[in-house]
Amino acid sequence: MKILDRYLIKNFLITYFFVAFVIVLIICMIDYTEKVDDFLGKKAPINAILFDYYLNLIPYWINYISPLMVFIATVFFTSRIAARTEIIAILSSGISFGRLLVPYMLGASVLGIVTFVQVGWVLPIANKVRNDFEKKYVKQEFYFSGRNVHITIAPDVYAYLESYNNTSMTGNKFTMETIKSNKLIQKVSADRIVWQPKSKKWNMQNIQVRTLDSLRETVTYPKDHDTTINLSPKDFESDYNLFETFTLPELNSYIELLQSRGADGLEVYLIEKYTRFTQPFAILILTAIGVIVSARKSRRGVGWQIALGFMLAFIYILFFLLSKGVAEAGNINTLFAVWLPNIVFAGIGIILYKTLPR
Repeated sequence: MKILDRYLIKNFLITYFFVAFVIVLIICMIDYTEKVDDFLGKKAPINAILFDYYLNLIPYWINYISPLMVFIATVFFTSRIAARTEIIAILSSGISFGRLLVPYMLGASVLGIVTFVQVGWVLPIANKVRNDFEKKYVKQEFYFSGRNVHITIAPDVYAYLESYNNTSMTGNKFTMETIKSNKLIQKVSADRIVWQPKSKKWNMQNIQVRTLDSLRETVTYPKDHDTTINLSPKDFESDYNLFETFTLPELNSYIELLQSRGADGLEVYLIEKYTRFTQPFAILILTAIGVIVSARKSRRGVGWQIALGFMLAFIYILFFLLSKGVAEAGNINTLFAVWLPNIVFAGIGIILYKTLPR
């Protein structure tokens, strides 16, 4: 690695961390002013506010807007050295513009790898602590209010609950039907099912079992007993930002569970999964675009280039949010929707590289 590479990587990363610190500090100040009444009203301890909430909120926001911050940092740093004619000197020495991009890409790759590891394994642990704090001191206490709940708990096995009380962990008017080839094979009914925390089983009460074999039907009334089914109280707990609390392996397992149940709302978890893979590539793409649009010395000054950088970053975020909203509505393939902003901006980067004078 040459001295020039070390110089560019060092200053690029320093600028990134400076921009990240300033932006996240502003976000935390705004967040505190919005939630201070909740903190005071529910008497949240100072150490919980600082360590359980804000200590975990800071890395969350750093990673959430890392592509934006990398882009702003790239434009800010590159436009400054361009204004001092350093880039002209570098290119005049025989170094190509493509070679100039290498240290930026190395720095962006480091940030991308760190980001992927954090969003995949580290941040979910921090998000669990932060979300628990919010549910306790910011959000209203959760009560499951769903009625006539239908859940697929296994292939060809469907469960139904008229209502569920998440405080007593009790379900009312429970049925479990086994249906094969559009034919009802067995139907198990119980007036109540009560979760047993020690055995981690459901206690079924007032049970009726109907078994159908061709035209013959058998009805039995077993005694109350504990049983294990692919259902737990967690299925009826608050799902507030639940997708943020899963590590990548846990997220994959939960998606498989939802798919096996035929549950709704699967798009939210698929978007979260695919976003964790696209974010590092977004950092690389936006870094390259940032260098391309800001490497030329402008007569309008550094401010114009920084403003242009903010505008492009805003367009990227808007584009990402729009494609995410369309994917959540189920109107477009989720994988394609999440990758679409990167594909479009990669194309924009190539066009800018080919057309912009340097």
